[in-house]
Amino acid sequence: MNRKIKENIIKYIFFAFALVSIIVLGLIVLSLFREGMPIFKLVSLSDFLLGKDWYPTSDPASFGIFSLIVGSVIVTFLAIFIAVPLGVLSAIYIAEIAPASIKEIFKSVIELLAGIPSVVLGFFGMVIIAPWMQETFDLPTGLNIINASVILAIMAIPTISSISEDALYAVPNEFKEASYALGATRFETIAKVIVPSALSGISTAVILGISRAIGETMVVLMVAGGAAAIPGSIFDSVRPMPASIAAEMGEAPFGGAHYHSLFAIGIVLFFLTLAFNLIADYLSHKFHQSGSATL
Repeated sequence: MNRKIKENIIKYIFFAFALVSIIVLGLIVLSLFREGMPIFKLVSLSDFLLGKDWYPTSDPASFGIFSLIVGSVIVTFLAIFIAVPLGVLSAIYIAEIAPASIKEIFKSVIELLAGIPSVVLGFFGMVIIAPWMQETFDLPTGLNIINASVILAIMAIPTISSISEDALYAVPNEFKEASYALGATRFETIAKVIVPSALSGISTAVILGISRAIGETMVVLMVAGGAAAIPGSIFDSVRPMPASIAAEMGEAPFGGAHYHSLFAIGIVLFFLTLAFNLIADYLSHKFHQSGSATL
């Protein structure tokens, strides 16, 4: 068997695995739409997305998910508000500032944080953070937006930090050497050369962190409180979309309106995640690492 035949075999094997991945994804999407679209025979798209009442088991039933969307968006963006500074700054410290010995420790800790199961973090939020918040701030319950956001931030930090760190390592050494040759200090080089040059990867890390947080189920199911209502403050309970699917799917009669409405929520989540991934792809192409330094 000559070399060209071997290369063709390997190429077709890789093509087969890629094709299987695409087929599986296509079947999942097809199943999602097949089970979710029938709900729109009973309720219009605008009423489904903008309706404020989610009572799928009442008579008559209400299938408005606006409060669920608001809960998901608030919890996710508050989590990202916490996670982005911590993730990006930790990546900068590990990549550019930390000594070799400390760098390995920090990288190991962040990798370990990424491996903690979400149910464990949710349990931590229930038994540690919730009682502390309830007692400290005199709240009716500690299962609320800020609790869920903190736990989601902990889950998003490893994604943001790892991808940002890879982007910082990808900055050519010539950029740093040129900066130092012009008399810039270490921190000026980091702030005006390295970080702007890695902005493409950092932006992608942030968007993927958002995608990671908005699709998380177990944490928001355990610590967000489960109230399907539009919140008035960050200390109110909410029910994000993934939590609704997880909490109600087991009780929804197969083939009923409630069942189809939960799949329709999955369609909304699918489009939100798709949008964030498209934004990440756009940002990765918009910011070129070779031309962003602003020294």
